[in-house]
Formats: sequence, structure tokens, C-alpha cells
Amino acid sequence: MNYQNLVAELSIVAREAGAKIMEVYAKDPEAEFKGDGSPVTEADQAAEAIILPALAKLAPEITVISEENAASHSLAAPERFFLVDPLDGTKEFLKRDGKGSFTVNIALIEDGAPTMGVVYAPALDRLFTGIVGEGSKESTSTIQCRTVPSSGPVAVASASHRDEATNNWLSEHGISDTVSIGSSLKFCLVACGEADVYPRFGPTMEWDTGAGDAVLRAAGGKLTNPDGTPFVYGKADYRNGAFIAWGGFKG
Repeated sequence: MNYQNLVAELSIVAREAGAKIMEVYAKDPEAEFKGDGSPVTEADQAAEAIILPALAKLAPEITVISEENAASHSLAAPERFFLVDPLDGTKEFLKRDGKGSFTVNIALIEDGAPTMGVVYAPALDRLFTGIVGEGSKESTSTIQCRTVPSSGPVAVASASHRDEATNNWLSEHGISDTVSIGSSLKFCLVACGEADVYPRFGPTMEWDTGAGDAVLRAAGGKLTNPDGTPFVYGKADYRNGAFIAWGGFKG
């Protein structure tokens, strides 16, 4: 598989999906709610309607697990599969707070680990891509995790899901400087050196993390369980436990 060509093609697809999301955003959309209580909008569905046919054309042999395709959630994870979140950060999308922290996520998972990821934040026009072993980029510029500055580490935390466990972890590690943002942009801020670590103890699904994780790993970072063991994909129901996304901060 030519990862460079795949990233180039999927970057175009992500931008197309992002443009459709912004069309809906301009209409001040309302949300419906799924069985698990999470919101879904016209934008989620419109973006998925662009991404899934594109993947079927580009790589018809690869299974796709997508947030809005509920039938895919019951599939056993194959050795290679795509993870898609057509609109990650739906709560931020609905807030209309001007931060633009919602993204299109497309990841390739192989043997339980992300090997390629595309994250596009359409409201900010920030495109992040990563191929593990080959590096990460924001648009055409190479990015990498930074060495923690002398002023101390910066942690990035969820805008909608900050919890006491996160606060305790930050306190235990002597981190007081935090940036709050939504969606998979949290991984990307660590990957591009705008932050140093991202602890997460609240619930997430694999399609929330796969693309950003790929960008982070390709930029020199890593994702682990809180006990330091490797974070793997293809879990039951594609449901994540707690994790730490590490950049230059080593704990």
C-alpha cells in the first residue's frame, strides 16, 4: 500500500467533507440524539455520505468502522481497517463558540495500531496528516513533538469532558498550565508542539482517537494506557478506556 498516495487522496476527501460540514454549520443546525445520548446532526451524516463512498472507491478491500454506521460497530476487528468519525466534536460544533474545535477523522489501523491518519478542522482550515514511520505534517509543513520548554509542560484537556480524574492526574504530575479544546485536535496540538501531554479518563470510542493518534505517533509521540502499557485498537465494541497521549512530557 502506498501510504503517501492514500494520505493525499484522503486529505482531499476530508476537505470535501469539511466543506459540507461548514455548509450545515452556517445554517445553525439542531441535533438529534442517538440511543447512547450522544448528539448527531445533519453535518455528521452529510460528511459520512462523502467519506464512505470515497473509501469504497480508494480501498474497497478494507473494512470501514464508522461512528454513524451503527451496523459496523458489531463487526469483529480485522487485521486492517479504517476508523472514521465524520464529525468529531459534535458538542463543540453545536456550541458555536467560535473556537472551531471539531474535526473530520480518518485513520487506518493495522495489527491493532494506527499507521496513517488524517484530521481536518474545517472551521480553522487546519489539516493534519501522519504516517507512522514517515512523519507528520500540518498542511505541507513537517511537525513533531517538542521538548518540554523551560517554562514547564502544557497539558491539553477536553473542553466538554474534563473530570476529577484528569484534574488529579495533572496535580500529581505537577502540571498547572492547560489548554482546553475539543475533538481530536487535542492529539494534534501535542503532535505539533503546542502542548506536551494529553491525559484522558473520560469515555471515548476508537474512531474518536485513531486519526489523531496516528498523527501523534508519526510526530514522535505515543499513546499508552495509564499504567504505561501499549494502547491497542480493535477492542470490544471499539470502546476505549483511559489513556495518556505523550509528547515531550515523560512524566
